[in-house]
This record gives sequence, structure tokens and C-alpha cells, in this order.
Amino acid sequence: MVNDLLARKRTLRYAGGFLLLALCGCHPAAQPPPPAAPPPQVTVSRPLAKEIVDYDEFTARLGAVNSVEIRARVSGYLQKVNFKDGAEVKRGDLLFVIDPRPYQAELDSAQAALERANTQVDLATNDNKRALELFQSKAISAEELDTRSKNLAVAASAAKIAEAAVETAKLNLDYTNIAAPIDGRVSRAMVTEGNLVNASGNESTLLTTLVSVDPVYAYFDVDEATVVKYQNLEKQGVRQDGLRDPIACELAIGNEPAFTHRGAVDFVDNQIDSQTGTLSARGVFPNPDRMLIPGEFGRLRMSGGGPYTGLLVPDYAIGSDQDKKIVYVVEADKTIQPKQVVIGQLVDGLRVIRSGLKADDLVVLDRLQIIRPGMTVVAKEEPIKPAAEISGASADPAHP
Repeated sequence: MVNDLLARKRTLRYAGGFLLLALCGCHPAAQPPPPAAPPPQVTVSRPLAKEIVDYDEFTARLGAVNSVEIRARVSGYLQKVNFKDGAEVKRGDLLFVIDPRPYQAELDSAQAALERANTQVDLATNDNKRALELFQSKAISAEELDTRSKNLAVAASAAKIAEAAVETAKLNLDYTNIAAPIDGRVSRAMVTEGNLVNASGNESTLLTTLVSVDPVYAYFDVDEATVVKYQNLEKQGVRQDGLRDPIACELAIGNEPAFTHRGAVDFVDNQIDSQTGTLSARGVFPNPDRMLIPGEFGRLRMSGGGPYTGLLVPDYAIGSDQDKKIVYVVEADKTIQPKQVVIGQLVDGLRVIRSGLKADDLVVLDRLQIIRPGMTVVAKEEPIKPAAEISGASADPAHP
């Protein structure tokens, strides 16, 4: 009995052990942690060193060197319009004809009056001559001689009046033919043939306008700080003052990406406007291809100093941190670090870095959205290429 009880306990103990082993076999062994992700690869480049010139850029408004309002100088019916609207004309080209017949009649009448006045002068001259002879022979009194002399003077004055009337009539007749006073481009005809035009002083009829097209002025305003900067540069001998020697300037209009028009500053005002704090200036630009149109707006730039070697990076590699500009660089320990920079103008599609960057810094060019300061990266270095080399043509003729 006791042996059976012991055998039963031994059997239960073995069964429990096997059950425990079975349960343990159902749980897999613990897995090792996954390997860490490799550091991201970024493209880096050393800043491109290039000799550049800083420019100051201004908004310019183009204007004609000469602008004329063509108005009627005599009244009458417009007989002929002798040009096409918007055409280029030369000085002396006939533009309008006002009916000349009334003025031709006035001239004929004035010439006839002049002939009569000259005849009266001849008669008075002869009378005065005879009176002088008679006076010497004491055939007439001194009073009669004086009367004959005064009659001659009156006749001579009348002749001068008649001569002036002839000149006036000739001018009025000439004014019926209206010619271009300058070379330039004419606007449309404001009055068509058959209409009456008026020549009453300031209210005379405007017939058209005419503006010169070559060269063209570009008016712009320089802020006071820039004026002071130019004065200091002139004292240092870095640039001319624009009064003794013209300052070269460049112009771009519309959507032109480059400053293709070359000119010079020919006028600087004598005082700063107290309301705007700016100094008015003017550049003059040749316009042989007629690309510059008076009244058009453009961008004008002038050199702000002498050439120097600057560092350039792609514009997209520059980020913003509130009001600061930063670039990311890869340090010797392969970590990302930001650098605050001061930027300048665009040259050949690259941004000038005025300060904050060294020539041997490795600037990060891509994956800027995922990198963070202190992150370890794998840097792949590539040289920076100006936009001119990428496109096969210079983006700016000023920097070939």
C-alpha cells in the first residue's frame, strides 16, 4: 500500500516536470536589438572663390531726352495727316497740313499793301526832294518843307508796318505745314483730317506728341546711406564721384535676368529731398535697338566699390533662422554645425557670402530638411559650378 502511494507520487512528479519543460519550450529565445541606422549621406562643397564687384541696385524710370507736344500754331481745318501712328520720323519731316488757302490770301493782301506803301514812300521822297529845292530858292516856306519831310517819315513808317505784316503772313502760311522739330517716335494723331484746329495760346489744339528714342534717360533715387557710402569711397579713391568722371551703370528692364544695357550717370541733383531722404540722379543709355521705351520701369545698378575675391555658394544652401541667415557645414568629426553668415548679391546664380564662412568649409547642399545640428553624416564632396557653366552660357554678361 505504501509502495503504491510512493509510486503514484513519483509518477505525478515526472509528469509535472515534463509539463514544465513543454511550457518552457513554447516561448522563443530573446532576440538581439536591431542594428543602428547608418548616418545619412549629404552632398557638400567648398565655397567657390571668385573676383567680384558689389553692386547697388535701384528702381529706375525711363524718360525721353527730348519730348515735344505738337500743337497748332494757326487756326483752320486740318487738311492732311502725313504720318502713320507710332512711326519714327526725322527732324523736318512733314506731319500735318492745315488748309493754307486763307493764309495764302492774307499773304497776297499783305504783299499788295507793302507795294502800295513802298509807292507812297517813293512819292513822299520825290515831294520832299522838290520841296527842298524850292525851299533853297525860297519858293516855299520852312513850314511847307517840314510838312513834306514829315509826310516822308509817315510813309516810311507805313512801309515798315506793311513789311512786318508780310512777314507775319508768311509765318502763318508756314505754320500751316507742321514739321517734326526733332528725330523720334511720334504718337497717334489726336485730330483727324477735316476737323477744325484752334491756335488760341495755351488752349491750342494738341495734334500729337513726339519723343526722342536714342539715347534714353533713366531716373533713379539714391538713399542717404548709400550717398554717404559713395562719398567715403570717393575719399578713399575707390570710385569716382560722378561729377568729374561719369560713373558706369547698367540697366535691366522687364523680365531680363541680366543687366544688358550699358550707360553712365550724367546728372546728380544738388540736394537731398528732405521728405524722402533720397538724392535724385540720372543715367543715360544708348538705345540703337529701341528696346528702351520712355515711361518704362527697370532695374539700374552701379558698382559699390572695387573688385575683391569673394566666396559664393548656391542660394538654396542658405537657410533662415528668424532674421538670421545660416548655412550648415560638416565639421572634421563628421557632425553638422550651423554657421551664421552675411549674404550679398547674386553672381552667376550663386550667392555672395560677405562674412561668416571660410574657404575650406564644407557646406551642405542637400537633405537640408532632415539634418540637425550635431547629427553625424557621411559627406560626399562635389565642386560648386556656376549657373553659367551649367547652362552653357553666362547668366550675367558682367561676370563672364
